[in-house]
Amino acid sequence: MPRISLYRPEKSQDYDFMDAIIFEQFTVGGTDLHIHKYLGPKNTTGDNATAEQPTYDAVKETNIQDLLFLENRDRKYDEEIYTIRGHYNLQDTDFNLSQFGLFLQNDTIFMTVHINSSVKTIGRKLMAGDVIELPHMKEEYAANDFSVAMKRFYVIDEITRAAEGYSQTWYPHLYRLKLKQIYDGQEYKDILDLPAEDDAGNTLRDVLSTYEREMQINNAVIAQAEDYAKASGYETAHLYTVSVLENGEVAIVSTDYDTLLADGTITTDTVFLSPGDTGYKGYLVGDGFPPNGALYGSGTGFPSDPQLGDYFLRVDLFPNRLFRYSGNSWQKVEDAVRQTLTPDITRSTLKGTFVNNETVNNIAGEDVKERQALSKALKVKADT
Repeated sequence: MPRISLYRPEKSQDYDFMDAIIFEQFTVGGTDLHIHKYLGPKNTTGDNATAEQPTYDAVKETNIQDLLFLENRDRKYDEEIYTIRGHYNLQDTDFNLSQFGLFLQNDTIFMTVHINSSVKTIGRKLMAGDVIELPHMKEEYAANDFSVAMKRFYVIDEITRAAEGYSQTWYPHLYRLKLKQIYDGQEYKDILDLPAEDDAGNTLRDVLSTYEREMQINNAVIAQAEDYAKASGYETAHLYTVSVLENGEVAIVSTDYDTLLADGTITTDTVFLSPGDTGYKGYLVGDGFPPNGALYGSGTGFPSDPQLGDYFLRVDLFPNRLFRYSGNSWQKVEDAVRQTLTPDITRSTLKGTFVNNETVNNIAGEDVKERQALSKALKVKADT
């Protein structure tokens, strides 16, 4: 008489029977899951293909878009939506007050799905990158400006065989999925560009994304910060600079003692020579403006008929440099090193213009960007 054993080297009728019972439990008590099937990263073609971002023969889930950073940023999703059943434990929304700030604890869901039915429906096993829509989590009463319900989307972060999914035959029947909410990122562009509802003029990005509101908050914070600290370094424009000679005496050009006012009083008009220096030294004090609010010119070349004490700002130098005419030559006064603390293209510094370089030059009839990756600028070309 053979030994009694539920385990078999192959999946027997016992396995099929238990698998059917488990699948029925999901059919009766599970919830619908709309699966957006991940097809793989979009292929890099043409001149954009490099050694770290190669061109593949076909779009497949196993392809890696960026071999250097091991990222799949431009993901392609199937236009067809697949529906399966799943089960998970609902949680109350709790805030973690044990740390500084508020931390939402239930942004991760652990869900179980039936293995055989999901593979039969989708055509392969579920994998990290697949996006799941939970239709029962729609928010019909969201406080926004849209008349459509807010849908809830999660991306599979990890997938394992569930411990409770093993039957008495020692074969698995359930997958355990670790899900995280998607965000308005490059990876989910194919999904967020879909219409929010049938015949709706809004996309899912319009309804779900917080990008515009976050940018408004960020710009408001930057504007307030710039109001508090308009430029880096130290402000010295309100301080008066006295022009002195080499011996330390005050440099006076002329003094007039016989100015008679209408009431008969006599005033003294003293004309000082424009200072050759700001008089205030320190870290980041140069702003490119002459001391004492003196008039100055600006341009890419010095004027042809300067007068003694004239100031001129050279805007073709980075940072811009302020000069003073000493009678026979232009002498440097200071560099405009005080800049706004916001890193944008308006900053007239070498680093700012290098990092935020948006200049496009036309070379041999072809528009070429000055800022480009070395991998693209130093491509090997055939010598024809």
